[in-house]
Amino acid sequence: MKRRLIVLLIICFYCLNVFAQSQSKSTMVAAPPGNFSAEIELAKLTLAAHGGEKLRAMKTLVVKGSVDVTTSAITQAIPATFITIFAGDRYRIEIVNPFQPLKQVFDGVQTSTTIRGGFTLPPINRLGFPLLPRLGEQGFAITSLPESKKKKGFRMTSPEGFYTDFYLDEKTNQIKGYDSSYDINGKAVTTSVEVDKYRIVDGITVPEKYAQRFDTEQITIYANFKAKEIFVNSTISNEVFSLAN
Repeated sequence: MKRRLIVLLIICFYCLNVFAQSQSKSTMVAAPPGNFSAEIELAKLTLAAHGGEKLRAMKTLVVKGSVDVTTSAITQAIPATFITIFAGDRYRIEIVNPFQPLKQVFDGVQTSTTIRGGFTLPPINRLGFPLLPRLGEQGFAITSLPESKKKKGFRMTSPEGFYTDFYLDEKTNQIKGYDSSYDINGKAVTTSVEVDKYRIVDGITVPEKYAQRFDTEQITIYANFKAKEIFVNSTISNEVFSLAN
């Protein structure tokens, strides 16, 4: 039981990348020198494939669903439900499970969490799919993938140094997977995602079903996510971004 609690906490730290600053720093890998105009154009095509200006202009996103978790040590699936609410840089996360429920909110200035010990999640709006709508904004850089990754795609890096390597479908230019590596309190973490299914909501193509793998120095974690409800541009009160609610 105690080991399950630890595993679930690790999942809470890293799993919700579907779209507060901690002291964590991304493990930066230098991109090869060159002209990145081709990658920028590819990133624009990817943005268009996921809704284009509708995605860039999106005000709020709410995703509710389920996630089943297994690990290299525990093969029996651990069920949980999740909800993520985003409004600009503000967000709310809730993970409900039988062992270690979690909430964290960021009101645009301050992060509050139910995680003990003063630890907070890394900036979840700076990794994975949530980076894409920021294309073209100052400080969000597009570069080529490392030479070792011989795939169609590009790297996008946030102003804080967190990066995601996006891999694209050859025909549609939609994101079929992505990965990143970063350091959390001195612990190296690598995460990779494979998207199985998308849902179009109000003209925006959002990941609906995807598998994610987390490799830490101690354990490998597998999580299968399935969104059941996705709401775009719904009205969200400011109270949602308070831990008291």
